[in-house]
Amino acid sequence: MKCDQSSTYQSGKMTGCNVACPIVADKRAFNCSDVPKGTIVTMALLLMLPWLTVGATLAKENMIGKAIVTDGDTIRINNSKIRIHGIDAPESKQTCKLPNKIIRCGEMATDAMMKMVSGNTVTCEQTDTDRYGRIVAICRANGVDVGQRLVQTGWAVAYRRYSSRYVTDEDAARTGKLGMWQGEFVKPWDWRRGVRLQSVSAASDRAATSSGCRIKGNISKSGRIYHVPGSLWYGRTKIDEAKGEKWFCSASEAKQAGWRAPK
Repeated sequence: MKCDQSSTYQSGKMTGCNVACPIVADKRAFNCSDVPKGTIVTMALLLMLPWLTVGATLAKENMIGKAIVTDGDTIRINNSKIRIHGIDAPESKQTCKLPNKIIRCGEMATDAMMKMVSGNTVTCEQTDTDRYGRIVAICRANGVDVGQRLVQTGWAVAYRRYSSRYVTDEDAARTGKLGMWQGEFVKPWDWRRGVRLQSVSAASDRAATSSGCRIKGNISKSGRIYHVPGSLWYGRTKIDEAKGEKWFCSASEAKQAGWRAPK
């Protein structure tokens, strides 16, 4: 129904119109034609906005149940994949350098998460949804804030890009040289971009050279390819054992493991 010249304001509504009339202080009757085009619809949408906001808030989920650990900062409860709010843990294959050895800190962070949630009921309060569609949430196991505990023990860092919730906990772990803070490591977000510790690569090279196993088992888009000393790509090839790349003592050993010679 269209508003016409005969439509008038009565009792808070514009009679003859199909939407509520704008609220005005002056209760005198006036024509719909006096209202600029689009104003009534705009006002109706504005009046609906608080209800839309409430609906968006209620859409956030609270989850409770037994958790399955994916890695150091991700779990599953039922069919929901949950990224722990405010932290970033080392990736599953990431390594870190302590004063006297290389450790698989990604696996250790995953173990730390498993020890916290194993056998406990986990409750998660959603704060957001990330770009991968995962629920981002603050989770507690047996009442303990999972994200905070991982940062406090040095097996995760505060994800400052998204939250300052655990910054003071990270500062304390760094000062106390706990977990990864005992040595050197690449921040998880940089590691995902391909940044690696040079000292880790150098240590791997030294170990391979001293053992006499100098054939490089590289993994690339072309597949698993081994390079022998003196070959075209040998000098340019860097081995990252955290990615599954290996050193071999002979070409036959590399072939048996599934690597091939370059074409």
